[in-house]
Amino acid sequence: MGRLEGKVAIVTGASRGIGRATAKLFAAEGAKVAVLSRTAESIAKVVADIEAAGGIALGISCDISNGQQIEAAVAQVAAEYGGVDILVNNAFDPSVVSSPIIDLSIEQLQRNFDTGPIAHLRMMQACFPYLKASGAGRIINFASVAGVIGMVPYGPYAMAKEAIRALTRVAAREWGAYGITVNNVLPVANTYEEMTEAGVPAPSTPLRRLGDPEEDVAPVVLFLASRDAQFLTGYNLSPDGGMMIDSAR
Repeated sequence: MGRLEGKVAIVTGASRGIGRATAKLFAAEGAKVAVLSRTAESIAKVVADIEAAGGIALGISCDISNGQQIEAAVAQVAAEYGGVDILVNNAFDPSVVSSPIIDLSIEQLQRNFDTGPIAHLRMMQACFPYLKASGAGRIINFASVAGVIGMVPYGPYAMAKEAIRALTRVAAREWGAYGITVNNVLPVANTYEEMTEAGVPAPSTPLRRLGDPEEDVAPVVLFLASRDAQFLTGYNLSPDGGMMIDSAR
């Protein structure tokens, strides 16, 4: 049996990069996976890949900055699969992550919050009844080393990602009584295409490479979603190639 056999998982931002790698790995490990993203064509490709490999997947177009779409997506997953056991909050808007602080507009900052901690919160709230019913619910949120070390020029992104870390800690305390674990992943991966196009430099690591979504990051997410991590909650796991050595965690 796979490590997620019989589980139902929602993965946001699942049409590319880390989200896609996570959705495919979860399905390979036996989960029924809801592939959420904004682009229907990209979703269909991921679902097709999963099904071709013998997995089970449901593609749903969802703009995570829209609360009504989040509610509808979660309801659709629950109706199709009978519940939700695992939520992976991975999606964000890469087009607005970079700005010098002196030039940062409230509108740009708000977009980072709308697609970051606010979207995470809405997804968590919508999934909560099902995660509670599961008795062993798992929430994996995506924060960032950008917030921990103050990475330039990721000001708006860093601010939003640090709010996600706070949300995770509080939810871990509040929802632990229901058997729900809530943890963060802070990756450094080679998924910076959009940022590179915008002129934002990719970070460097002591291992002298960026992480691979499939080989380096998705397995960490799988660990947090599995029974192996049942006694771990409120923590940050950082598949970052050593980037945060000596940094506050």
